[in-house]
Amino acid sequence: MQQMDAVVLGAGAAGMMCAIEAGRRGRRVLLLDHADRVGKKILISGGGRCNFTNIHCRAENFLSENPHFAKSALARFTPADIIALVEKHGIRYHEKTLGQLFCDRSAMDIVKMLEQECAEAGVRVVTGVRVLSVKRDGQYTVETTAGEFRAQAVVVATGGLSIPKMGATGFGYGLAEQFGLRVVETRPALVPLTFSAEECARWCDLTGLSAEVVAAAGRKQRRGSFREKMLITHRGLSGPAILQASSYWRPGEAVEIDLAPGADVLAPLLAKNARRDLAATVGALRAVLPARMAERWAALHEPADWTNVSLTKMERQIHSWQVIPAGSEGYAKAEVTAGGVDTAELDAKTMESRKAPGLYFIGEVVDVTGWLGGYNFQWAWASGASAGRAV
Repeated sequence: MQQMDAVVLGAGAAGMMCAIEAGRRGRRVLLLDHADRVGKKILISGGGRCNFTNIHCRAENFLSENPHFAKSALARFTPADIIALVEKHGIRYHEKTLGQLFCDRSAMDIVKMLEQECAEAGVRVVTGVRVLSVKRDGQYTVETTAGEFRAQAVVVATGGLSIPKMGATGFGYGLAEQFGLRVVETRPALVPLTFSAEECARWCDLTGLSAEVVAAAGRKQRRGSFREKMLITHRGLSGPAILQASSYWRPGEAVEIDLAPGADVLAPLLAKNARRDLAATVGALRAVLPARMAERWAALHEPADWTNVSLTKMERQIHSWQVIPAGSEGYAKAEVTAGGVDTAELDAKTMESRKAPGLYFIGEVVDVTGWLGGYNFQWAWASGASAGRAV
């Protein structure tokens, strides 16, 4: 039985940041992970270049049953703080688009940075170990395949269910429920959506075509609308706009897609003496859509006549394509898991459980899900730092 001050379960972005902050305070910290090395999900993020933060990050960029919960942690560890750490280690980076910061070289730079910070903070790191049980009798006893450890604090940073091939499990949710915490129903988020058989027959032969659109999903308070690229796949729709909207979508609901945001596509056909037929429509659509997609859209929406009323209706359809997805590509293709440990169960400043003192939940396992583009990394850094300063 080995005595520690804090045991952190999960050596991803949140867990490592937590361990670093706690270690800097002189705490005896043990960082455990079932993978054979730390930061495995970090290494595949951002196409291998790690989109480590977003300079525009704020609480409004996150989904949660309590939209205000993330504010405290995000204010206490900001994008400027992670940028300072990255610059301290001489890691070169660039802004790709919309405030997204990526490493110039490789995500390995971020993992090495975290490993070095853990070493300097005196964090003990053990990988390739499974947690068998966590019990509490005043202190916590963590039984693992590498022995038993006692600590006043246990931090759960085990992530969600997304990308199971990387070893994702529901361990953190089960642990929360073991100690009486409510778990908000989980679902895949930032995930491609699939067509019905009928829609697939109409569109899937156009796989690989993309267009800038506005995609919106969700109802009332939970509605999200995003102007970015949409991609047609062999099974449905993907691309940043669709991934973003997918986090707000629920089965049975429609995703509304504006195929030509800000454009009055058919205006040339309404001009005096203008040609009004399918060829003219295709020509107008080609200004905003790839040629083959323009041809397909026009063929599928050809009006019975070419009156002003019909053209006005067709214009509306271009800006409000209603797609009811058959489903999503699931956790295998989801970048994150929405839902998780109910934020009402946690202290917003420390991430500590209100029901089990000394038990903390951080990162993706919590019901806080960020937009695409570095927001989930910033939540990992911020929630991890908050817990690390408290344990």
